Amino acid sequence: MKKMGLFVLLISICFIVGCAMPYSPGAFYSKIDTPIEASGMEIGSKTGTSTMVNYAGAVAMGDASIIAAAKSAGITKIKTIDVHYDSIMGIINTTTTTITGD
Repeated sequence: MKKMGLFVLLISICFIVGCAMPYSPGAFYSKIDTPIEASGMEIGSKTGTSTMVNYAGAVAMGDASIIAAAKSAGITKIKTIDVHYDSIMGIINTTTTTITGD
C-alpha cells in the first residue's frame, strides 16, 4: 500500500509541476516550442540563445532571459522570441530562449 501511495504522489507532483508552465506539458516527457513575441514576423539576421535548468523544483541554474540571449549574439534590435521547454517527468526541466534580431 505504501508503494501505491508513493506512486500516486509522484504522478501528482508531475501534474502539478506541469501546471506552472504556460503551455500544457506531457506528464512524463515534454519537448515543446512556443512563440513569445514576433514584431512584424520578420526573422532577424542573428540568432541568440540562453538556457536554464531546474532539477525537481529544488535547484535551478542558468539564465534563460531575453537579455542573456541578446548578449550571446550581440543583438540590439530584437525581432522574434521563442521558448523551448524540455521536461523529463517534471524532474529535469530545461528552458531555452531563442531570439532573432540585428
